Amino acid sequence: MTSQKPYLIRAIYDWIVDNNLTPHLLVNATVDGVQVPHEFINDGKIVLNIDPGAVRNYHADNEWISFSARFSGKPMELFIPIHSVQSIYSKENNQGMFFPEGEHSSEPPTSPSPATNKVKRPGLKIVK
Repeated sequence: MTSQKPYLIRAIYDWIVDNNLTPHLLVNATVDGVQVPHEFINDGKIVLNIDPGAVRNYHADNEWISFSARFSGKPMELFIPIHSVQSIYSKENNQGMFFPEGEHSSEPPTSPSPATNKVKRPGLKIVK
């Protein structure tokens, strides 16, 4: 079975927005594939406001969360692997869902972000 985590993140996001609150993500910025502004990382973590009024082109699937946002007036594309999300919660009352540390697949997501998209060369393997 697939992980419950991406489904829970999407459900909590909808619940927070439906209640006119501000959804925030707490992301482990040390995980491979995380593309966020480095100047806002604190102790290896970053808190991101993902309110529909604060971001553009928000997309969450089973492996990635991506969106555009402005940081100090500078636009940026953010890419967050689902397994790097530590919590999704409301800014106003801290209600949401917090995920245990280390709870993620050992395999990296299959849909790489454009920043990590590298061409793989074909390889030969000796079969005896």
